[in-house]
Amino acid sequence: MRILVVDDSGLQRKILSSSLLKQGHDVVVAAGGEEALALCEATPPDVVLSDWMMPGMDGLEFCKRFRAMEREGYGYFILLTSKSEKGAVARGLDNGADDFLTKPVHPDELRARITAGERILQMQRQLSDQNRVISRTLDELQGLYDALDNDLIEAKKLQQSLVRERYRRFDTADLSLLLRPSGHVGGDLVGFFPVGKTRLGIFAIDVSGHGISSALMTARLAGYLSATTPDQNVALREAGDGSYVMNPPDEVIERLNRLVLEEMETEHYFTMLLADVDLATGHVQLSQAGHPHPLVQRADGTVELVGTGGLPVGLIEDAEFDKFELELAKGDRLLLYSDGITECPDAGGGFFEEDGLIRLAKAQRHLPGREFLEAMVWTLAESTGTDDFPDDISAALLEF
Repeated sequence: MRILVVDDSGLQRKILSSSLLKQGHDVVVAAGGEEALALCEATPPDVVLSDWMMPGMDGLEFCKRFRAMEREGYGYFILLTSKSEKGAVARGLDNGADDFLTKPVHPDELRARITAGERILQMQRQLSDQNRVISRTLDELQGLYDALDNDLIEAKKLQQSLVRERYRRFDTADLSLLLRPSGHVGGDLVGFFPVGKTRLGIFAIDVSGHGISSALMTARLAGYLSATTPDQNVALREAGDGSYVMNPPDEVIERLNRLVLEEMETEHYFTMLLADVDLATGHVQLSQAGHPHPLVQRADGTVELVGTGGLPVGLIEDAEFDKFELELAKGDRLLLYSDGITECPDAGGGFFEEDGLIRLAKAQRHLPGREFLEAMVWTLAESTGTDDFPDDISAALLEF
């Protein structure tokens, strides 16, 4: 090791240097603190042996200045002193000393203290090496995280593009859509597809779990219910004149159940609501597969939850799904929504629940579709104390 000996006594420097050279160390000497600091700045030593009592800058002040210097590795500092009282030792340790040697120094004790310092320095070097490995690994992980984060941002844009239109005005109805994943991407999906001039299919889907795998499944399901390619939409069948008509909602969900179990190798399942709306009459046929009950708000403000419940899609082979019907009159609204709304936690440890949604519908009945959905998100954020929701939130609101 490189050892710096600091002592105003030339004889003491010679004695210590001779002993350390015999032990195989590289030794440099200084007659005082200022000279020693200059040597430390030029080539930092591994170990410093410094007398305490020196004219000008004493060993204690030199130790403080030595510790304040910037250096790559640790420097082991041993104070040479004739002081043996505990108070003096405590002062030395407080100012950065690692060890003490009492003068006159015995060669065997000097060798033992230097060996102890060498062990500590070796452990420090090993720790520094490990820290460098950890730092490099963290840098690599950060790079991977940044790349993944960028991919997820792009995936979010792509998933949001599955809902091409958030608002559509028809002759007799307005439709507003809300899709807000809890993270970058989620497992909720809402959408619609026109069927001729007077019929409209509306769907709400909630895939189990969160994240990329759930989002990939929503993308697959969006293809099965495409508005732009009716020949690939499982809810539609071609009529003899080249137009398309909608299959009964319960049969559509049964077909999706078979497709998931037969063609998709996945542990995911999903809940779903599918509505076939006659825009001319207000007659609606629906099928519910484990999704929350649809909310109907009449023109006079009264609210009812409708539906039959049903099993989720993709759990049981040959599962059957029920169909139910309702009538919408002028001024009525139909809301399809995910359980991310009703199961959103509130600040008191409870949940928003269906009662909270009913209260919201009554309180905000004067708001049109898009503003109503914005108010719902704002109310949920106010209730839970944050807009970072634990689950995906989605809804489709039809105003007849």
